[in-house]
Amino acid sequence: MAKIDVNGLTLDYEFVGDAGAPPLVLTPGGRYPRDTAGLPELAEKLAEGGFRVLLWDRPGCGASDIAFTAPSESAMNCEALVGLVEALDLRDVTLAGGSAGSRIALMAAARMPDNVRKMAIWWISGGPVGLAGLAWFYCGDQIAAASKGGMDAVAQLPSWADQISRNPKIRQILLAQDPDTYIATMQKWGKAFAYSDESPVPGMTEADFAKITMPVLTFRSGKSDMAHTRQTSEWVHRLLPHSTMVEPPWGDQEWNYVSTFPVDPANRRGRFERWPLLAPMLLDFLKD
Repeated sequence: MAKIDVNGLTLDYEFVGDAGAPPLVLTPGGRYPRDTAGLPELAEKLAEGGFRVLLWDRPGCGASDIAFTAPSESAMNCEALVGLVEALDLRDVTLAGGSAGSRIALMAAARMPDNVRKMAIWWISGGPVGLAGLAWFYCGDQIAAASKGGMDAVAQLPSWADQISRNPKIRQILLAQDPDTYIATMQKWGKAFAYSDESPVPGMTEADFAKITMPVLTFRSGKSDMAHTRQTSEWVHRLLPHSTMVEPPWGDQEWNYVSTFPVDPANRRGRFERWPLLAPMLLDFLKD
């Protein structure tokens, strides 16, 4: 475990693999921390395949700090990723991520295209209903709590319990917010998830996709996946100049299946626990 200051935020991170190996940044989804079941296990397999894997806690996740000054939570996480790569002096990085991690990888690649050699993305969130769900998941309970009980009620939400247990400063940061300003920020952050017919990924324009000229491995989403729709993955694939679309190493009902899994860190259970299945396909694509 290590910590570093990036854009005024303390970020928690660790490396897996040999120091001299090519760097690969692995980013999960939700507000899950870097040690969530499936992430270290996938990192180990990628390290065995010749990469030095960077696992990190995004702002508001795990033991990292949080702030509410960015135009959206995705923009904050993107800026943190770009800043982290710069602060650690990583060159020719590979980006890999699923769900929110795929969105952050895409946004970061568009901002530093000259420093990303290859990328792999899966479970790309999208579609009108899927994105509406994200607005509530990330912002709705925050607004409801703040409107009923102020920032003390926000700090008591289950969605902040893990972060506060790992980084007690999170509670003080939350309590320091003005409730009305916080509600306005959450409304703005929620609006940032709004579906658009102009782009499959909130925070990305067609011009942003055009900047991502490195090879990208895009995993097609399941037809049954309403959180990361198949149409979204295919739309992203079409917009990327050099995307290779492949079927994932699991069946169509994967997201519905893993959504029933318990979040049980002690027994290494959770929604990402089957991500190590991606390792052979990732290594085959990402190696030179």
